Amino acid sequence: MSRIGRMPIAIPAGVTVTVAENNTVTVKGPKGTLERTFAPELGIKVEGNEVVVTRPNDTKKSKSLHGLTRTLINNMVIGVSAGFEKVLEINGVGYRGAKQGKKLVLNLGYSHPVEIADPEGIETVMEGQNKIIIKGIDKEKVGQFAAEIRTKREPEPYKGKGIKYADETIRRKVGKTGKK
Repeated sequence: MSRIGRMPIAIPAGVTVTVAENNTVTVKGPKGTLERTFAPELGIKVEGNEVVVTRPNDTKKSKSLHGLTRTLINNMVIGVSAGFEKVLEINGVGYRGAKQGKKLVLNLGYSHPVEIADPEGIETVMEGQNKIIIKGIDKEKVGQFAAEIRTKREPEPYKGKGIKYADETIRRKVGKTGKK
């Protein structure tokens, strides 16, 4: 049995979970609504204030889908109740960011400022000039948007300049050494 898959998902107060036909799960909470369709062979049931995911047999496919489905539903429940956030840091001389309406304007050492519009359901907040906080209810979208911002100038290993996650450590390299 999948250790993660067989754990029930607790539904917090203020959150409603409904399972429609074709395993379409809708989660409504104080922060919004998320909907996703899962594999039809899995059993998803709401029992009291818990969601239970079951699998019909022990084939490799159903085993792998069991834990995945449970985790995705759990992320939906956490998203509509608490939300998700990622923090990015901009490091480097002259590198900075600013918020203009729904756009994020970044100066990253290029000849032009980089402008990125907030996708639907995602909110970006600038804390100072070098800290970007990305908030949303869909964990996948928050992580994807954070990755897209990071690719605009990935951190380099010699001086550590670029955009990095707040909890990321950059493996530094030693630069050139002169002749003696």
